[in-house]
Amino acid sequence: MDSIIIGIEILVIIILIVLNGLFSLAEIAVVSTRRIRMQKIAEDGNKRALLVLDFMDNVSDFLSTVQIGITFTAIITGAIGGTTFSEPMGNFFSPYIPYSYQLSFIFVILVTTYFTILIGEIVPKRMALNDPEGYSLKTAKFMQISSWICKPIVRLLDSSTNLALRIVGSKPKEDIVTEEEVKLLIEEGIEDGTIAEEEEDIIKRVFRLDDQKVDMIMTPRSEIIWIDLEDDLEENKERIINSKRSIFPVAEGELDDFIGVVQAKDLLSEIFSGKDVDIKATIKSPLVVPENMLAMDLLQEFKENREYVHMVLVVDEFGSVVGLITLNDLLEGIVGDIPGIDEEDDPQAIERKDNSWLIDGRFSIEDFKYLFDIEEEMPNEVEDGY
Repeated sequence: MDSIIIGIEILVIIILIVLNGLFSLAEIAVVSTRRIRMQKIAEDGNKRALLVLDFMDNVSDFLSTVQIGITFTAIITGAIGGTTFSEPMGNFFSPYIPYSYQLSFIFVILVTTYFTILIGEIVPKRMALNDPEGYSLKTAKFMQISSWICKPIVRLLDSSTNLALRIVGSKPKEDIVTEEEVKLLIEEGIEDGTIAEEEEDIIKRVFRLDDQKVDMIMTPRSEIIWIDLEDDLEENKERIINSKRSIFPVAEGELDDFIGVVQAKDLLSEIFSGKDVDIKATIKSPLVVPENMLAMDLLQEFKENREYVHMVLVVDEFGSVVGLITLNDLLEGIVGDIPGIDEEDDPQAIERKDNSWLIDGRFSIEDFKYLFDIEEEMPNEVEDGY
């Protein structure tokens, strides 16, 4: 009869160690699982993947359940092992009386701990690291049932933890997704095939745009084609007709004395219809921004100030015009170069046969860093306006 009881207790200990292993397996598997891959599996109709995603969304409750399970099985395993094997092992250590009981107890603890660590911790955790998504799915139902069973205890522990934190004056921090974490998710998405390289390029350009100032993407003053009201009307007509621009700044004598902007379509309709051209009548108020404004902030300005045409004059701290920027310039900062009608392909960076590069002097530092995948900040200085 005693041998049957001992056999049952040994079986219970084995089951407890296996349960400990399942909790450890599930913990490492879920923590190591890539969300993008699991979302893709869920989109294919796998219901267990939805459970795993729920664990990832409520990771605090999930880890609490795991900890409760591991602690519970470890305590019960130790208690049963101590009572089951201490007496038989005491007989084995009887030659060492009066220390036979202590020696047998220590021996039982060491053996139980060894198998608990081996089968209940190390082996399952290494298995989980080898195939986190697979084992997350395999243990999903087990963890769902465990969560239901442990839910009251988890809630009690959560409330107790929050109370303790309030007593010591500590507030739990909210999870904030950083830009680097988003970039890491993008890289994972590319590896998994869920994000195309073109989409990656656009996302990275959006991040770059948020760090760029308008003077990095504007058309510099030296390249601005503008309408001078002091010039002859016919000369201004020729300038409008021959230029491929759709919007022109208007000034009197000097570009710094700007009045506004005009759209080519408004003037061309009058020019080709033979009507008298009145440039002043078509002038619209310009949107003026400082050269140190961030490009993303300017994009927001375009959204909030719809009454302005899609051209902005950029000025320095003295109010002098240093360049202009259009909505198209901002869009190119996100999607890349957008060639205009009949626009010639004139790349600013050309790779030569000897693997060297020919770089246009107007090539921006940000574009240079993007082309050569340079992440570090590079110091630069302006020499004589260049």
